[in-house]
Amino acid sequence: MTDEHRPVHQEVRVEGGFGYGVIGADLHVFADRGPVYVLEEFRPPTEPDPAWLVEMPSRMLNARHEIVEFTGRQDELDQLRRWRGTGPRLAARWLHAPGGQGKTRLAARFAEDSIEAGWKVVTATHGPGTVLPPPGSQDLRTDGANGLLLIVDYADRWPLTHLTWLLSNALLHRSGVPARVLLLARSADVWPAVRAALANHQAGTSAQRLPELPDDTGLRGEMFDAARESFARRYGIEDSGAIEPPGPLGAPDFGLTLAVHVAALVAVDARHTGRRPPADMAGLTIYLLDREHLHWTNLFEERGLRIPPAVMNRTVFTAALTGPGPRAPATAVLESLDLAQPAEQVLDDHALCYPPAGPANSALEPLYPDRLAEDFLALTLPGHDADYPAQDWAAPTTATLLDGPQHPDYTGHLADTGHLARGMTFLAAAAQRWPHVGPRHLYPLLRESPRSAVAAGSAVLSALADLDDVEPDLLEAIAAHFPRGRRADLDVGMAAVVVRLAPHRLRTADLPAEYDVHAEVGARLGNAGRHQQELPARQQAVAAARRLVDGSTTRRQRLLADRALTTSLRDLSRCLHHLQRDGEALDAAAEAVATARRVARAAPGAHDAELGHAVYAHAKALSNLGRRREALAELQEAVALFRDLAARDRRYEKDLAVHLTALGATLTDAARPAEAVEVSAEAVGVLRRLAETDPAAHRVELAELLLHLGNRLSQAGRPEAADVATEAVEAYRELARLNPAAHEPMLARALQSQGPCLARAGRLPEALAALEESVAVLSRLARAVPASYEPRLIESSLVLAGFLFFDGQQERALGIQHEQLAAYRRLVRGDPDAHEHRFAVLLLSFAGQCAGMPDGTDRALAAVREALALCERRPADVPVVFHGMFTEAGRGVRERLEQQDRHAESAELRARIAALTGL
Repeated sequence: MTDEHRPVHQEVRVEGGFGYGVIGADLHVFADRGPVYVLEEFRPPTEPDPAWLVEMPSRMLNARHEIVEFTGRQDELDQLRRWRGTGPRLAARWLHAPGGQGKTRLAARFAEDSIEAGWKVVTATHGPGTVLPPPGSQDLRTDGANGLLLIVDYADRWPLTHLTWLLSNALLHRSGVPARVLLLARSADVWPAVRAALANHQAGTSAQRLPELPDDTGLRGEMFDAARESFARRYGIEDSGAIEPPGPLGAPDFGLTLAVHVAALVAVDARHTGRRPPADMAGLTIYLLDREHLHWTNLFEERGLRIPPAVMNRTVFTAALTGPGPRAPATAVLESLDLAQPAEQVLDDHALCYPPAGPANSALEPLYPDRLAEDFLALTLPGHDADYPAQDWAAPTTATLLDGPQHPDYTGHLADTGHLARGMTFLAAAAQRWPHVGPRHLYPLLRESPRSAVAAGSAVLSALADLDDVEPDLLEAIAAHFPRGRRADLDVGMAAVVVRLAPHRLRTADLPAEYDVHAEVGARLGNAGRHQQELPARQQAVAAARRLVDGSTTRRQRLLADRALTTSLRDLSRCLHHLQRDGEALDAAAEAVATARRVARAAPGAHDAELGHAVYAHAKALSNLGRRREALAELQEAVALFRDLAARDRRYEKDLAVHLTALGATLTDAARPAEAVEVSAEAVGVLRRLAETDPAAHRVELAELLLHLGNRLSQAGRPEAADVATEAVEAYRELARLNPAAHEPMLARALQSQGPCLARAGRLPEALAALEESVAVLSRLARAVPASYEPRLIESSLVLAGFLFFDGQQERALGIQHEQLAAYRRLVRGDPDAHEHRFAVLLLSFAGQCAGMPDGTDRALAAVREALALCERRPADVPVVFHGMFTEAGRGVRERLEQQDRHAESAELRARIAALTGL
């Protein structure tokens, strides 16, 4: 019985805190903050009490309650249905639109439609600082389901690393179960980076923008009528057809689904209360907020609420900034505000008015929908001229709650509980619609603590970059706190800020500064995965560098300009490779080398590092086009350069080790094993010297280089391969104990390499144990992420099967081989370029084993023929090292054929191998 169908009982008990468990999925947890995200089976909402809804009309706008029946958006729903039913097994779609456009409602309707179609539907909620589902166990197995749909709301606010963890969850990677991930977001800025992460899982990707409602009154009128009828039923109004829209629905203000619903809700509530509804969107919003105030007052005066409306107002304002979260941090937040009432009492009374949607210990449930909460923040902050009372305490409260980090180790009140990002995001969203919020409130806070924008995360940086009135000097102050290199969870936001700053910087830039601007824009866009947008920046950097070269009047100026041109061409080559324009990438890399040589001639010995990096980039570009012999010559030159540099300056020793390792792999492909061993051993020696002074800084690289050296020694038939391979395994075993997620895959690879080394040393039982462990580790990883680990599991299983033959376990070995070769054929059919050469190696190994069996001739012949067919498709791309493999495997098969008087088949096999290899 498989794990998927085995009966499972899970019981979660908690004494204080939050308890949560899953069946059929992975659970990612922060050691100090609970789950990174929570998975919960989607369930349609239960009907709230109509009287409770009417007390505060805004409750009816909460998409969680689904008060309004789904109307319109039929085309968009049909697009989602088609996406669900076609394409690869795993696919993700980024559904984006401004807040209030109806993404959540559309996703909920699609979820219900998917359940009706027999799909399992699961929602993912980001853990820190958000509403979590009630504690308990979630059974997320897909027994009998036609597929799995995972819905991720606020996807653009998740840190990229957290989304990456979610996308690797075993829930999405069950063999044979179609899986769809629907990610909801306000913008598409993060999508390229997420799409790049999904490429590791061989997932289909697409984006879908939810457009504004057309400005004709047809669809808007239909939506208004549906919403009016839904609201009127809760109020008990029977003649709702006579209720007219409060303003012209064709006006720009009513382009959002939420705006139409607000108009319908206010119109119905105004009929119920005998009031006249406002006609514009600002007035409708204020009407709803007035109803909130009325409810607070009624609770205080008539139902014994202990905190007065003024305190409730400030608490609701606080909740809009913080969002919901555990009660203990919420208590600390309120205590920091010096309210007149005890914080515990305030939280109790606030929960009566705004009941928590999550666990019982959750507090500070905010206003919903988000857009209403954003408007409430803006209207409560002084500086507007709307007919709504701003509060003097609002600005200092905001400053207290969003007190940002003054030095790198300080995270501020809200950052400690994961809410700094929400507070900044909501203020930035409010600033887009209310012109006083940015200049009078948000921007002064950021001037006091520009680092807080960086601490708030990528989504906040992107939102700030989108604001029309943000001053460049403020963005410059924020950008001054950017880390210099890559930072996965900040790359998208940093790119948005740098792109926004570029025109301002270019207006005052001289030519060298212009080059720097384009180079930084290109680097930040490249780090964010936006390679299409990166390309113009890289091209402009090259053009600026050429102008620097042309305008140089002194030897020093020419030298600096040539160095800039070398770097920009190298970066352009890398970008073009990302865009699969490898011919152009080679041209750029070749020019980079030519320019670097000119620099090196102008100042002999002073710029060998730049030349070495350029030559290495050229070698990679040649290799990407299959020109391995030329790439080998370039790598040898790069190694020679860095060997001389390292002899003069130890700072270059790590570069030397990296280039030596690349050279060793290339020499192996060129069937030069003795030289491959020599350079790989030198690389390990370099890293050992570095590790002597700083073991922690170099332990990962040393483990990797030991693994490479063990492979080179094994391929050369050297007896010391077993000891080196064992050292690599132990190094990775220790790393995996410290961080299993990062290092278990490499541990499996090291074990797979160790097995043959031990076997050749006459230690077959130890070899089998290493290979069995490798298969066990990869089996576990492949269950979670088949796209990434299934090929390696197949390969490791086949290596194990080969040594089971030597141990006399032929029946088990044959069973494994037939099963795994069939699995690899499926991979080759799906992506020939990625898998066919490796499959050819596996087939040749299988042929060699079969040729030694009494009844294995036909299986061996079929395997060699299949390998030939794979390599004959593109003979020029076949690595030289394959030639010897084909010759050796073919010789063994032909000997068996000749013994059986099958001379014609033997001759045919000889001719095909000779045509491919030239041997």
